[in-house]
Amino acid sequence: MSLDANERLLLETSIDEVRTVDARRIVIRSRTRLQESTLLVEGFMSRYIDDRNGMRQLVAIHVPGDFVDLHAYPLQTLDHDVATMTSATIAIVRHEALDAIIHEQPQMSRKLWFSTLIDAAIHRAWLFRLGRLDAVGRIAHFLCETNARLFSAGLSDGRRFALPLTQTDLAEICGLTNVHVNRVMRQLREAKVCVFRSSLVEILDIEQLVKLGQFDPDYLYLEDPDPVLPSH
Repeated sequence: MSLDANERLLLETSIDEVRTVDARRIVIRSRTRLQESTLLVEGFMSRYIDDRNGMRQLVAIHVPGDFVDLHAYPLQTLDHDVATMTSATIAIVRHEALDAIIHEQPQMSRKLWFSTLIDAAIHRAWLFRLGRLDAVGRIAHFLCETNARLFSAGLSDGRRFALPLTQTDLAEICGLTNVHVNRVMRQLREAKVCVFRSSLVEILDIEQLVKLGQFDPDYLYLEDPDPVLPSH
């Protein structure tokens, strides 16, 4: 659900501050009282939970255009940490400004709510990916999903996109070891399905990648899903 020009201008004028944050930096710590929400302008960010030994479990990846912690607007705190994965530019919108936006444009509350519902839908797909797919399927599904989300943000042409993540990042995202990720990426490359090199993903056979990942973009509620699906 996209914003119209007036709504976009209203949101942009409500930005309190724009920050550039280095890669691998914690932006929001869990259980911290929050009076602002963070809009990701450039880069990639993650939400994660640490176990007792300090090992992290990624629970979400965010791409440009995402409000990474909009659910903190009603909750006022998070039960997980938020960090940059790459160098990132973020815009800060104070909650009192969101109050004013909703008061001035009541329909914006539905669109902001829609954003949090998409987050929840992506999280359910994340659980499906980790719980039901094998190693190839997990990586294929993640690449299809990322392609679709970046296409929606104007950062993919439907077959090629920048993905400045490490092999370790992919391992944590997909619940695999580095060795397993390396093996799967080699398998996809040799099968001429997908190549991931120098932070660039090139999908050579979208139909096969979608099939391997059992990917259906319906949960993303894209306005135009056709460019990220096989041609009919």
